[in-house]
Amino acid sequence: MKLKLTFSLCLMLIFHASTGAQEWPSFWKSYVAGFIDNQARVIDHDAGDRTTSEGQAYGMFFALVANDRSHFDGLLRWTEQNLADGDLSANLPSWLWGHSANGNQWGVLDKNSASDADIWMAYTLLSAGKAWNEPRYTKIGRALARHIAAEEVIQVPGLGTVVAPGPTGFQHGASYRLNASYVPLQVILGLEQLMPDGPWGKVAATIPLLVSDSAPHGFVSDWTEFKTGTGLQPVPTIASYDAIRVYLWAGMLDNSTKNRDVLLKSFVGMENYLRTNAIPPAKVRADGTVEDPKGPVGFSAALVPFAEALRDQQIKNQQLSRVQSEVKTQTGLLGAPPRYYDQNLALFGLGFSQKQFRFDAHGVLELNWKSK
Repeated sequence: MKLKLTFSLCLMLIFHASTGAQEWPSFWKSYVAGFIDNQARVIDHDAGDRTTSEGQAYGMFFALVANDRSHFDGLLRWTEQNLADGDLSANLPSWLWGHSANGNQWGVLDKNSASDADIWMAYTLLSAGKAWNEPRYTKIGRALARHIAAEEVIQVPGLGTVVAPGPTGFQHGASYRLNASYVPLQVILGLEQLMPDGPWGKVAATIPLLVSDSAPHGFVSDWTEFKTGTGLQPVPTIASYDAIRVYLWAGMLDNSTKNRDVLLKSFVGMENYLRTNAIPPAKVRADGTVEDPKGPVGFSAALVPFAEALRDQQIKNQQLSRVQSEVKTQTGLLGAPPRYYDQNLALFGLGFSQKQFRFDAHGVLELNWKSK
């Protein structure tokens, strides 16, 4: 017993030495070195070196958390120039930029926007304007939030006010394709505080139903189909790379956030699975059976705040132990080679767990560097 306790203590000390709260800025710097070029473009090396609006939005959020205004400005500038026709206050950003398949050209590959990126970007700009006392960020953030409200927020009969995944391609007659990972409750609530004249309170009211109906077996589905007259049904595919973010967002909610417990109780399948399996599943079928039991290390990092919200130390320790085992001293990143999505999930999950940032009960962002 003494040996076991000593080993556990050593493991915790090793973990905190490499990824503790004081080291999170180093993790961010390693991410910058590995995934952001000198133009401030976030590069997904696993997908043809493409760039997505998601990557730029997350990068801006992490730069704000790190109090890295230089990279924040660079990320904003690249996004405006390359994804938003030069003006993010006038245009929603295109979601995909990269190398065309039929030519030697780099540029926008799909002009449709992705609302998950748009929401994070607007929220981050508004939060940055407040944190750094920069009216320009606030102005762009407010304009972007208004464009989201006008072009991506829709009324679904029988469900209410929701955020569509994008302006086009997600509604077919009385059928609507929705994604629970696109609407973090705290971010929507934060937009309601920052933009009280918008539809955000109504959007927040539909999120508990969207999330719970996306998880009929306690595992969240990537996509949900809502049909007038029949309600929400998980699309008969898998719960995987989109869905993992839903556990992450719920885990980062303040204890006093309205409907927090409703969301957490929706994930009993994942909770029970993690009690008997140290590695989270990569893919879960629509009937709740596991298709691929070995999720990537980023999934473990994303589930750390979820375990904290459940107050389950066993699950938390298992996920942290796995994350620590994947930290590579050569790069300061997770995995070899380090994967883009794993690092993003880890920057969120570990940054929150190590108190680099938090969201209050109304979704307002609180930053560690601002409290010092």
